[in-house]
Amino acid sequence: MIIEKELSDLVIKCAFTVYNELGNGFLEKIYEQSLLHELRKNNISCGSQVPVKVYYDGIIVGDYFVDILVENKIILELKTCENIFDVHIAQLINYLKATRIKLGYLLNFGHASKLEFKRIVY
Repeated sequence: MIIEKELSDLVIKCAFTVYNELGNGFLEKIYEQSLLHELRKNNISCGSQVPVKVYYDGIIVGDYFVDILVENKIILELKTCENIFDVHIAQLINYLKATRIKLGYLLNFGHASKLEFKRIVY
């Protein structure tokens, strides 16, 4: 069973629409705002820079900010770099752990010839 298959398919479609329109070379914030717009055009509830509390030993030790949270079910972490690295994957895994959300996508708009993405299930 694939988690949130319909919603995932639509999210990825929106990300490709943004990449196909803008290409690479913009700052992350441009892709974030464009993707938010595209998601909302497709009637998908989403928010940007959503704070996530981080706990250690039962106390809050800080906040992370998730790039985009889709319907409280999927975390989108956006990048604008040449390639996705393990440190980016680890960052998304930490967001999933902290929120107890099971599904996230790492979307890299910085690759020269394609939208690069990784699906992470925690």
